[in-house]
Amino acid sequence: MMDDLWTLILVLGLGTFLLRFSFLGLMMGRQFPRWARRWLRYTPVAVLPGLVAPMVLWPDITGGEVDPARLCAAVITVLLGVVTRSTLYAILGGAAMLYGLLWMLQ
Repeated sequence: MMDDLWTLILVLGLGTFLLRFSFLGLMMGRQFPRWARRWLRYTPVAVLPGLVAPMVLWPDITGGEVDPARLCAAVITVLLGVVTRSTLYAILGGAAMLYGLLWMLQ
């Protein structure tokens, strides 16, 4: 059973590496075309909400119910990011808001 799991992990890891290598590694020091660099700039902005939204809207800790503290912290994080244009300030402000609201709403 454990051997099958490690085999699966290794095969999936190798597949992930090969997918990325086929796109990025085979460039061999050449520069990406201008249009590709422009599109790749938006990758984190497109992926991050997909990772964070389920944790904000349907957190496991509340049994999948919307939690006002997490929702408010997410809104504050986005607003701080837009206003300050600083990822660090947005993360710290959102974390402070989350823990402050969780403490206040206990």
